[in-house]
Amino acid sequence: MNKKKTFIYNVLFLIGAAAILIFLWMAPPETTAKLPYDDNHRAFFDMPKKEAEKQCTQCHSNEGGMPLPEKHPPKYRCLFCHKKVKPET
Repeated sequence: MNKKKTFIYNVLFLIGAAAILIFLWMAPPETTAKLPYDDNHRAFFDMPKKEAEKQCTQCHSNEGGMPLPEKHPPKYRCLFCHKKVKPET
């Protein structure tokens, strides 16, 4: 009886693992824009994430001239979605 139970648990584990892999495989591609590696943003690539995020509102606010869209998610976690990825040279 113990071997049968172990076999059932192993099969259930494999089914669960397969379901997770299929779910992840079918996930849509990432569509959020990466942090641009241009003159305006280059300084933030060498800063720690939290320090760089504090600087975003200087430009990305109504006063800064480049406001975020009205339905933009929370403004204090910019680099949670907009990843810092240096282009390959």
